[in-house]
Amino acid sequence: MNTELPAALHRQLQADSELSLPDYDVLVQLTDTAEGRVRVLDLARALRWERSRLSHHLKRMEGRGLVRREEVPADGRGSYVVLTSEGRAAIEKAAPAHVRTVRSLIFDSVGADELAALGAVVDKVLARLEEEERSRR
Repeated sequence: MNTELPAALHRQLQADSELSLPDYDVLVQLTDTAEGRVRVLDLARALRWERSRLSHHLKRMEGRGLVRREEVPADGRGSYVVLTSEGRAAIEKAAPAHVRTVRSLIFDSVGADELAALGAVVDKVLARLEEEERSRR
């Protein structure tokens, strides 16, 4: 499931909107903010990506007009990733079909009891991962 589900979601996004799953993940982070902008470091943390991976990916997205980077005026060394109007239009076009695909592949085939059990397992795994992360700090 770890490989098959993301691959299926990626194929659907590519076919319906010409976005990759990582493109969609970046755009979701940006649309989740009122300003449509996030500091690069905060975006890397939210996505759990290395900064170099994010930098390369943002360069590709910038080339397609989906995002742009702006310097943070207050500190001169940080930068923002900013959602462009093209990026907003792309995610607004992609989201309905993506949501339908997620529902179809996951939720339509799982009963309420199974979903509750899955939720309990996911909560335990996430709590353990958070505990592990705290212990490394």
